[in-house]
Amino acid sequence: MLRRLLMLFVLVFGWAEWEHWRSSRRGMGDRPGTAGTGEAVVVLGYRNGGSRANFVNRWRVRAAVRSQAPGRSRLVLCGGAVGDAEAEAVLLARYAREYGYRGSLVLETESRSTWENVVGAVPLIEDADRIKIVSNSLHAEKARHYLRKQRPDLAERLVPAEEYRFGELLAVKPVLAVLGLQRLRRLRR
Repeated sequence: MLRRLLMLFVLVFGWAEWEHWRSSRRGMGDRPGTAGTGEAVVVLGYRNGGSRANFVNRWRVRAAVRSQAPGRSRLVLCGGAVGDAEAEAVLLARYAREYGYRGSLVLETESRSTWENVVGAVPLIEDADRIKIVSNSLHAEKARHYLRKQRPDLAERLVPAEEYRFGELLAVKPVLAVLGLQRLRRLRR
C-alpha cells in the first residue's frame, strides 16, 4: 500500500513538474530586439486582499527579480484594485522594495484580468528588446498567448523568465497544472 502511494505521489508531482517546465518554455519569440533598450520583466498580479502582498504576489516578485538579466532591466508590475482598495501593482512595488530591489519599477494599476494586464503593459514594454512575463508557468504562458494576439510584433521579443524552478511550490503545482491546462485548452479552441 505504501509503495503504491509513493508511486502515485511520484507520478502526480512528476507530471506537474513536467507540465510547468514545458509551459515555461512555450510561446517564446523568435527575434529578441537588438536596439540596446534593455528588457522588461512583466509581473502579473494575483488577487490580493489587504494592504500587504500575499504569498503568491511575493513569490512572483522574487521570481521576477531572479529573472532579470544584468544591465538595463525594469520590472513592470501589473494589477488594479481587484481584491481590495489598493492596486495589486502598488503592493507588488512595495514588496519589491522591502525585498531589497532597487532597480526601475513601472506600474500598471488599472487591470482587473490577465487580458487587461497585457493590454496595460503593452505601452510600458514597447521599447524593450526582450520581454519576460512572470507568474506561475501556465499563467505566464496564457499571458504570452494574449500578447501574441494583441501585439505579435512584441511577442517576437518574448524570452524565458526564471519562474520555473524544480521542486519550488511543489505542493500547489499539481493544482496549478490542472487549472492552467484547462484554461490554455479553452484559449486554443
